[in-house]
Amino acid sequence: MKSNILALSKNEEFKKLLKDKKKSNKYVTIFFGHLENKSIKKLNISFVAKKKIGNAVRRNKIKRQLRKIMNDAIKEISINLRYSYVVIAKSAMLNSEFKNIKETLIQEFKEIK
Repeated sequence: MKSNILALSKNEEFKKLLKDKKKSNKYVTIFFGHLENKSIKKLNISFVAKKKIGNAVRRNKIKRQLRKIMNDAIKEISINLRYSYVVIAKSAMLNSEFKNIKETLIQEFKEIK
């Protein structure tokens, strides 16, 4: 299955997005904005789980969950592909159900226009 997600790769891209617009909830903080020279056919998004959340196994699990949610969200709702996104996970994701995280995250992306 081909993914519609394209990860950000350059440090400058992350720095620019962290200075742009921001939405936050109890599970994640989403930074978003326009980047030049980015494809508008794919979703430009990166997922970050800080070391204070836990060991590598926990951080990777959170990032896998976020990737799965976003692949499903692309099919369910219309996400603004002109924006690039950085999603920073919070430690509340560790003890929460996947369904609750998915509903909250999809609601946040519906609000971003």
